[in-house]
Amino acid sequence: MKILAIDTSNQVLGIALLEEGKVIGEYITNLKKNHSIRVMPAIEHLLHDCGTMPKDLEKIVVAKGPGSYTGVRIGVTIAKSMAWSLNIPIVGVSSLALMAGIGRYFDGYLSPLFDARRGQLYTGLYRYHNNKLETVKKDCNILAANWADELKALNKQVLFIGNDAVLHQTVLRDVLGDLAVFAEVTENNPRPSELGLLGMELPGEDIHTFVPNYIRLVEAEAKWLEAQKNQDVRN
Repeated sequence: MKILAIDTSNQVLGIALLEEGKVIGEYITNLKKNHSIRVMPAIEHLLHDCGTMPKDLEKIVVAKGPGSYTGVRIGVTIAKSMAWSLNIPIVGVSSLALMAGIGRYFDGYLSPLFDARRGQLYTGLYRYHNNKLETVKKDCNILAANWADELKALNKQVLFIGNDAVLHQTVLRDVLGDLAVFAEVTENNPRPSELGLLGMELPGEDIHTFVPNYIRLVEAEAKWLEAQKNQDVRN
């Protein structure tokens, strides 16, 4: 089965092509550039270099969030469009879960994370058991200090993964001390091949009801809802 994996959920743009347990090709950049104008050329370039036509694809796996609202939306929209036009299954995988792959041989918990501003994180807690990724705590939006307190109670080392981990390193270390371990710089970019691997055995989802997982409302929408609530109170 040939699988195309697409991740545009954050600053890193990742595309991978997998077949029968083998990574045929992988494209990753970590640049402050617009995914909307780069992702399709990246897909076309990768498929061309791998001698693969769109009609050869049998499944699309996409990072469905959390992450950048715009980034997640771009990836999901392109994945749905391709799956619809090619009449092949689409599968969504947590943007955090795919980052946990680098911790496959870490003897402890895994906390992939993205910065959510104002001292907050998008994160979750994972571990590998019998070479299978397990969710210990569901993906959430939480203050870094509160997350550190939750993890301290587990009394086990935690590997923090992601390019944004450095932004919260001081807070996490202050609470967790030696229990906090941080991935190397070469391990922080999400690998789209891990995304494809996680989605390989998952069943296809209903393309019409498939939606991103933003976890929290985007700021503009949250402010609008708050304004509506306040207006209702005044009326």
